[in-house]
Amino acid sequence: MSEDRPKRVAIIAAHGTLDAAYPPLIIASTAAALDMEVAIFFTFYGLDIINKKKLNNLKVPSVGNPAMPVPVPNVVGMLPGMTSMATGMMKGKMKKANVATIPELLEICEEAEVRLIACQMTLDVLGIKNEDIMDGVEFAGASTFLEFAKDADITLTF
Repeated sequence: MSEDRPKRVAIIAAHGTLDAAYPPLIIASTAAALDMEVAIFFTFYGLDIINKKKLNNLKVPSVGNPAMPVPVPNVVGMLPGMTSMATGMMKGKMKKANVATIPELLEICEEAEVRLIACQMTLDVLGIKNEDIMDGVEFAGASTFLEFAKDADITLTF
């Protein structure tokens, strides 16, 4: 690492549930606040985090989620309304703890000049249109992210 450049953080966001959206955005915004260079590569379902049609409605899955706030057997998690209940519980806990919402965290990341990169190949594979992605996001392939990540001091995947 060159001493004349800031530390670099490379993050991959591959999951688009509400509980999976918080870690990459919180770490990215915190790293940027610490004067680090940060890029998040959104791929596969992680694209939901930056999808204008979905980012306000991310959910917490109630089935197969071992970290549910209240231990819920999978059979109970399959009942209608359980995903909405789990999502509401998480949103309530985050609000009570004064944690920013996903749209607010995205805005903070943008203001802090975090590079938000949407995987063009995944957009094509999943049939997501570029115009469905929020403004300010780069559209690029893995090679663009890897060019940034090859000099990263910290790499994380969520």
